[in-house]
Amino acid sequence: MTVTPIDLFAHFLQLDQDGQVHAGKPVFDPGRDGWQLMTFHVENEADVHGDHWEIHKEADEVVACLTGGIRMYLRPEQEGDEEEEIKVAAGTAVVVPRGRWHRIALDGPSDLMSVTFPKGSRLEKRAGF
Repeated sequence: MTVTPIDLFAHFLQLDQDGQVHAGKPVFDPGRDGWQLMTFHVENEADVHGDHWEIHKEADEVVACLTGGIRMYLRPEQEGDEEEEIKVAAGTAVVVPRGRWHRIALDGPSDLMSVTFPKGSRLEKRAGF
């Protein structure tokens, strides 16, 4: 087997249940089993679907800021509560708990990496957008 470098911005890594890792097209498939490692260069809110909430029902999600800076927002669990804001600086990460609605806002152009279990993930349009 030949081992070669993988461009993480051009491929997603599929981490299969059987322990194999495959580089593939950068497509997020909410029906797929197994973990997925994704790396993105983001320039604006549309690149992180900032007008939507996102949820991963099967597992936690790790979101790492490699360069730049982001703010992770967690939707309130109780009606009337405020959104929780977590500032994520370059070189840091946040673990979004399984089943928690969240969204990302950019402080500027950034490079992000996430590790998630896509099966059962959903997006929901934010009110007012």
